[in-house]
Amino acid sequence: MTKRRADGLSKAVIVKAATGLLDEGGEAALTFRALTTRLSTGYGAIYHHIANKSDLLAAATDDIVEDVMTGVVGAAEPREALRTVALRLFDAIDAHPWVGAQLSREPWRPALLEVYERIGGLLDALDVPGEALFDAAGALVNYVLGVAGQNAANARLLAGDADRSAFLSGVAARWAGLDPARYPFVRKAAARLAEHDDREQFLAGVDIFLAGVATLR
Repeated sequence: MTKRRADGLSKAVIVKAATGLLDEGGEAALTFRALTTRLSTGYGAIYHHIANKSDLLAAATDDIVEDVMTGVVGAAEPREALRTVALRLFDAIDAHPWVGAQLSREPWRPALLEVYERIGGLLDALDVPGEALFDAAGALVNYVLGVAGQNAANARLLAGDADRSAFLSGVAARWAGLDPARYPFVRKAAARLAEHDDREQFLAGVDIFLAGVATLR
């Protein structure tokens, strides 16, 4: 007979356990059977706090995003605050790849609303004109979540730095051997591909976006 926990079970405790399962094995690892085992409790105790897996995923995502936003101390300069928000989201999705998928799957949930609110508010503080504010916020949010999600997916495919380096070196070699008349840019990019840093490239994209936004004022 499974030993039951003696302390009280709360939603926060369940969400923390769910986050651990998600980080270890992805969404497939998050089952209520696995939760009952990890928490030494029964199904009824969990269902008392959480209705279903979808709500549990949303709650775990909310926790991660709240931590991201809480970590952004009110910066005096909106541009720097935007860079910080974007980079913290990138790092959070890199550490918790399931977060990116959840934000894209259920955009009506509070977590994505918080992302839009923070990024939109900071763009507004940068004096982006009202008629361009909605499009600018959507473009930046989509860039951040899209690139972060792709980076996290790539990281799952490539187990370690050695694997990543070998893979990129192989791709760079293939790019360098392409027809120069048909792929002149790709051949030039091959020289940077093998040694580039994904995080730095991501932030460079944010800076390019912010430079463009500055012209809208």
